[in-house]
Amino acid sequence: MATTKRADFEAVWPSLVEDLKAAATKYNLPDNALQWFEKSLNTNTPGGKLNRGLSVPDTALALLQRPLNDKEFKDLCTLGWLTELLQAFFLVSDDMMDGSITRRGQPCWYRHEGVGLIAINDSFMLEASIYNILKAQFRSHPAYVDFIELFHETTWQTELGQLCDLITAPEDNVNLNNFSMDKYMFIVTYKTAYYSFYLPVALALHYLQLATPDNLRQAHDILIPLGQYFQIQDDYLDAYGDPSVIGKIGTDIQDNKCSWMINQALQRCTPEQRKVLDEAYGRKDSQLEAKVKAIFNELQLEQVYKDFEEKRVGELRTKIAAVDESQGLKKEVFEAFLAKIYKRSK
Repeated sequence: MATTKRADFEAVWPSLVEDLKAAATKYNLPDNALQWFEKSLNTNTPGGKLNRGLSVPDTALALLQRPLNDKEFKDLCTLGWLTELLQAFFLVSDDMMDGSITRRGQPCWYRHEGVGLIAINDSFMLEASIYNILKAQFRSHPAYVDFIELFHETTWQTELGQLCDLITAPEDNVNLNNFSMDKYMFIVTYKTAYYSFYLPVALALHYLQLATPDNLRQAHDILIPLGQYFQIQDDYLDAYGDPSVIGKIGTDIQDNKCSWMINQALQRCTPEQRKVLDEAYGRKDSQLEAKVKAIFNELQLEQVYKDFEEKRVGELRTKIAAVDESQGLKKEVFEAFLAKIYKRSK
C-alpha cells in the first residue's frame, strides 16, 4: 500500500505556521508575542511520531487507490496537521496536569524558561489554530461544517476521558477501590481511541465526500476497538516492554495509573496479593514497584495480555473482512492500521 513520506508531510507545516502568523498579525500582535506563538507552534506540534497526521493522507490513498494530486495532497496533509495541533493542545495541558518533566526527549513546554503557567494560554492558542486554518482553507469545501463539528466533538470526547482519568487515579491519593475495568475502558475509549484512530479516518472520508452514515459507522466500529487495543498494548509495554526499544522506562505503577495491567491484577489477585498491591501501587519507590511487578508475574499477566491480543486481533480481522466496500470504503484502510499495531514492541 502507498504511504505518505514523512518528509513530504513535514514540508507542508512551515506554510501553515506562516498562515497562522499572518492571522495573528492581522490584529497587530506585537513582535515579541508573535515570536512566542511561533516558538510554541514549532516546539509543540512537529517532532512526535506524527502517526495521527500521516494517517489522514494515508487513509485517502487507500480509499482512492491512486496517487493524490497536488491539491489533494496539500489539503489532506493540512487536515493531518490539524490532528497534530489537536494532539499538541492536549499534550501541553496534559503535561501540566500530570506534572510531567519531559516530552519527546525535551523539557515539557511549561518547563521551558519563562513559560510556566503561560502554557495554559498557549494550549488554547494551539486549539484555536485548528479553526483558523479550517476557515482559511476549507470554508468552501462541502464538508466544512462536518470538519468543525468533528474536531469539536472529538475534543469534547477526549476531555471527558481525561476528566475520568484525572479523578480516578490522582497521583497523590492512591485508592485501588477507585479502579475498575469499566472506568478503564471509558478512559481509553474517550481519551485515546477517538482522536488517535477515528478522527484521521473520518477526516479523510469527509474530505473525499465518502462520509456516508454507513461508512462512518463501519469505520467507528473497527477503529474504536482498535484504539482500545492500542492503549492496552501501551500499558502492557509499560510493564513488559524493553526500555532500550521503547526509548523510555515505564512509570505507570509508580504514577498510580489506572492501567489495564493493574485492573487485570485486581480481578485475579488473592486477598494476600491485594494487600501488597494496596501498599505498594502508586508509590514513588522502586522496591515497592518491584513488588507489584512480582505479583503481575505471579498472576501471569504477560500470558493474559497475549491471550487478549490474539482474541482482539481475531475479532478485528473478522470485522475488517466484513467491510462493505460498495460506498467507497476499503478494507485496506483498516488492515494498514492493524499491521502497524499488531505485536509492536514500541
